[in-house]
Parts: sequence; C-alpha cells; structure tokens
Amino acid sequence: MRGQGGTTAEACRQIAVSEQTYYRWHKEYGGLKTDQARRMKDLERENARLRRPISDLTLDKLILQDAAKENF
Repeated sequence: MRGQGGTTAEACRQIAVSEQTYYRWHKEYGGLKTDQARRMKDLERENARLRRPISDLTLDKLILQDAAKENF
C-alpha cells in the first residue's frame, strides 16, 4: 500500500480505518517489528490481568477499613 507508492489516506481506506487511528498506531508501534509489537500487546494484556485482583483487594481493604471505623 504505502510501500507501493500509495498515500496514507488510500491505505487507510483499503483497511477500513481512519487516518487518526493509523497515526495513533504509528506513534505507538512505528519503530517496532511485528514480533515486538505482538510481545508488547501480550505484556499489556498480562499487566491488565494482574491489575484486576490488586484493585479488587484494594477495594475490599477500603470497605473493611470503613466498616471497622463504624464499629469503634
């Protein structure tokens, strides 16, 4: 697409994404090779998965602290 002399707008139309999306992707993944970008996305998913239990435990702790204040 772009490597064949086409414009960014034409390439975006062909893959059905907006130019804004293209530029956001380019900013985030522009310097990465395919395997590096895939690894980065895997790490982001794992990070999100690990954050969920921490946020749940933090919320539980706050609820228990609030309940303890009311009892004393």
